[in-house]
Amino acid sequence: MTTTKTPTLTPSPTGKTRDGKTTRDAILRAALRLMHVHGYHATSLDDVLRESGVGKGNFYYHFRSKEELGYAILDQIVAGFVERTLEPCFADPAGAPLGQIRCFLDRLEQAQRDRKCVGGCVMGNLASELSDVHEGFRMRLATVFMAWQARFAAALAAAKGRGEVAADCDPAATSRFLVASLEGAILMTKVIKDIGVMEQCVAELKRYLAAYETRP
Repeated sequence: MTTTKTPTLTPSPTGKTRDGKTTRDAILRAALRLMHVHGYHATSLDDVLRESGVGKGNFYYHFRSKEELGYAILDQIVAGFVERTLEPCFADPAGAPLGQIRCFLDRLEQAQRDRKCVGGCVMGNLASELSDVHEGFRMRLATVFMAWQARFAAALAAAKGRGEVAADCDPAATSRFLVASLEGAILMTKVIKDIGVMEQCVAELKRYLAAYETRP
């Protein structure tokens, strides 16, 4: 690995003001930006150091390897996804379950609109790149998608218990279909660069849910 030569006696200006937490956060933010666009393998440690303004010694104080950094980034992605995207729609235990799922669909659609169809789903990107070549990442990513499916399945089971969806609705199978469809929709939106793709897919998924919905 090549490194940029810098005078060893001149500390980084950012190093003077950063404590351990802000240094670690700077590394994570830089690595996440780079890996979201370029992927895990194409992002080198030198890229992360240059983007974050952190020296190699400080990096190794917080992370033993690029792999450990990758795990920390995945933990951060998952926490952000749950906190900002998933849980807000399901926070009210008395809320209408199908309405909660529709809320989530709308949030994903808006997220793609806000990003102007750039970047796609960072979890989906990592899953596509790493699932066949890195078992540790595959297992962690599988856990994330399973948790996502479980949230949908719980909402559908609750709706079924309240008589709001038809008896032939299988919550597990339906939730798996929804998650897989959303990931595909985000990927197509990223490739085609047209928010209309996401809008159409979300509309079709809402129609799919409506087909199970019982009428008073």
